[in-house]
This record gives sequence, structure tokens and C-alpha cells, in this order.
Amino acid sequence: MTSTEPGWELYRSFLAVLQDGSLSAAARSLKLTQPTIGRHVEQLELTLGARLFTRSPHGLMPTEAARTLEPHARAMAGAAAALVRAASGKASQTHGTVRIAASEIIGAEVLPAMLTEFRAMNPGVVVELSSSDRTEDLLRREADVAVRMVRPTQASLIARHVGHVTVGLHAHRRYVEARGKPASLAQLARHTLIGFDRETASIRALQRLGVKLKRSDFAFRADSHVVQLAAIRAGFGVGICQVPIARRDADLVRLLADDFAFDLEVWIAMHEDLRASRPARAMFDHLAAALGDYASGGRLRAR
Repeated sequence: MTSTEPGWELYRSFLAVLQDGSLSAAARSLKLTQPTIGRHVEQLELTLGARLFTRSPHGLMPTEAARTLEPHARAMAGAAAALVRAASGKASQTHGTVRIAASEIIGAEVLPAMLTEFRAMNPGVVVELSSSDRTEDLLRREADVAVRMVRPTQASLIARHVGHVTVGLHAHRRYVEARGKPASLAQLARHTLIGFDRETASIRALQRLGVKLKRSDFAFRADSHVVQLAAIRAGFGVGICQVPIARRDADLVRLLADDFAFDLEVWIAMHEDLRASRPARAMFDHLAAALGDYASGGRLRAR
């Protein structure tokens, strides 16, 4: 390993190849030439003293060294993006870029209307939405503001609890007309169920809350809550959905409301260093109010 510290451009090219699987695809995504990407990867390998990719019929495959390097390089990417957002949003102006992290279902079904209202009031703010069920790290500045369904535990965060959202069983009216409603939890075994494919930490958390359903119970399996909701709307079967989302659709019928219901906490958080940033603070306050209204069963405009 040489004593030269690798520059950020080398790590950026490394991440692009890791994500896109080839030098040519990475070059297109970064708007650079393929030889430039190749030189960056070779220089990074030389500096680190480790091979990062091997060739295969399917493209460039990351080595164990590359996988070890990946989370640190992504942290650098998050910090670099945060620097750009911070520079664009001076503390004295409501202009700049705010990056929001939220789950897929919140990002797709709940936030768009709220962000539309925010944009109308703050036309100088550009909104970035990272919609993923992976929890992004606010301390590493992978996002500026996060909507979370569990209480944030990291230090150095400003966090506000805005309420609870009830989750229940739902089915499309077509399914109910064809198959009827289950009269008890025991009768769910006679119905077509929609649920998860892999048991994740969030699923285990639901199981601790008393949700006894397991993978083998489901006739339709998907880890994406957005896909599960699409299957419910298509009439495939019975699935789990946030009650305020289902309430917008007159064709979705809630089932066993007295027997199957649990609450998810709704939190909004941001790094305390952003307290003086007007764009981030404006977004934090707006979402706290709008999500509080959503959690209390208030308005949520139809799509």
C-alpha cells in the first residue's frame, strides 16, 4: 500500500462500478469516459494494495476487499452529498436541497402530497426522497431528515414523536364479494394471504407485537410493502396495510378490526447540526405537522 491518500474521485468511480457492474455503465452514470473509470479503479487498487474486481461473463465482480471497502466508500459519498446540500442551503435562506429518508410505503403513499404542499410554500427548496426500507444513517448525513416507524436511538439527533399509525388486515371489495369475510383469526387459514418473503428485523418486531403470521401462511410473498399493497388492491387476497392509507380507497375493506390491529410509532428526526439550516428545519417542522395529522387520522389527499 502506498502512502498516497486516494482522492474522492477514485472512490466515486469504484462505487459506480460496484453498482453498475461494468466500466462502460459506470462511465455513463458519471458522465466520464470508460478509460478514465478504468484508470481510477486501477489507481485505487494500486494505492490500497488490493484487487477490487474480477472479470466474469456477467461483468466485473467485486472481491472480498471491495465488499469490505463498500460501506466506508458509501459513507464518504453521503458526506460529499451532504456538503453539497449544506453549501446550497445557507442558514439565512429557505433555498437549497433537503434529502429525506423514509420507508417505501411512506415514501410512495404518504409523503408525495405532503411534499407537494411544502414545495408550494418553499419553491426555492429542492427535495430528494430516498425511499427504502433500509434505515439511512443521519449521523453520516446519508439524509437530512428521516421519517421512522421506530424511536431513533442515535445520539446527536433531534427527534420528535408525532403519533401512532394503526395497521390492520385489508382486502379488495372484489375479493370479499367472492370469498367472504373471515369471522375470526382462525378462519384466515381458509383465505388467500399476502405477506413477506424473507423474515427481516421489521417482521420480527411485528411478531413480538403479536403478529403470528409466518412465511408459509402466504400465497403471495413480497418483501416490498408497496408490492403487497398493490396485490391487495388487485384483489389477490388479504394483506396488512396502514389503516389511513386503506381509508383513501373505498374499495379496500378492513377485516377483523377488533381482533387484528397494532400501532406503529411515527417519528421524525434530523441531525442536530442542521438546527440552523432553514431548509432542513422548515422541512422538519412541515413533516412533523403533516405526519401528526396523518397519524391522528386526519387528511391525506388521494393519489
